[in-house]
Order: sequence, then C-alpha cells, then structure tokens
Amino acid sequence: MGKNRPIKFRILELFLDGKEHWNHEIVSKIQEEYNMQGNYGRDSINFDIIELASGGMLKDLEQRVDEEGIYKKGFLLHKYEITDFGKVRGSDACIRYV
Repeated sequence: MGKNRPIKFRILELFLDGKEHWNHEIVSKIQEEYNMQGNYGRDSINFDIIELASGGMLKDLEQRVDEEGIYKKGFLLHKYEITDFGKVRGSDACIRYV
C-alpha cells in the first residue's frame, strides 16, 4: 500500500476511514510508508495536507500548540476530517473507501 500512488491520494485514502486525524499522525504514517524521514519530508507532507485543506478536501476542526514536540515544538497541530468534496475527489481518483 502507499508507495504506488501520489502522496496526496494516499493522504485522502487515510482520511477515508471516516475518523478525525491530527496532522502529525498522518505525517508520521506517510513518512514511514514513503521512507521520507527528516525535517524536509515531514514538512513537505504537512504542506500536502495544508494544500488538501485549502482545496476544500479536508476540514480543519481543531488546533493546538505542540508544546510536547510531538511534531514540531511551538508550532500548531491541526486536526482534520475529510469533506464530502474530498470523498468525491477521492472516488474520482479511484481511491477506495476503507
């Protein structure tokens, strides 16, 4: 799973479980699947999540400051869920619902 599809498609696929996810949870999963360790990989995956949210495919539900350093100490953590539009776009891209 994972590596055979573009990262943004995989991100949408992870959200198709119908649950809310914090960005750091998705980022760490993608880093593992695509072997994208390090700060550059972390930040580029997070940027992909931000682009999906900006495009209306993910909805930003909650934010909190990362005081523990889970993702990046002092930065905002975001909790997202997939939107109906994201589900349609995922379906258009042949992403299966989990």
